[in-house]
Amino acid sequence: MTDIVRIDANARRSRASATDSLVFLAGQVADDRDADITAQARQAFAKVDALLAAAGTDKSRVLSVTIWLQSLDDYEAFNAVWDAWVTPGAQPCRACAVVVLADPAWRVELIVVASH
Repeated sequence: MTDIVRIDANARRSRASATDSLVFLAGQVADDRDADITAQARQAFAKVDALLAAAGTDKSRVLSVTIWLQSLDDYEAFNAVWDAWVTPGAQPCRACAVVVLADPAWRVELIVVASH
């Protein structure tokens, strides 16, 4: 059986869980709730990058990203940040939906699965 490493865990959740081959990230959101979609997306991707590094991998190994947007009005601006973040030649699968997020000030939440 493969050991599971839990990163930044508390009584309710882990921000990431990793096995020998896969890394699962909990939903990542911006810290600055007053920022626009561009800044919030950049902050969320920075958290993704940090958690992937803590798990011993990086964005070039991302397999899938689920993107939750607060508003479809943010879709194009989000995609501009996405296009700058994604590793050329290593584009992951992605799904994008408009949802009601837990905090109405959050514009985007990212859920990531990566490999080692």
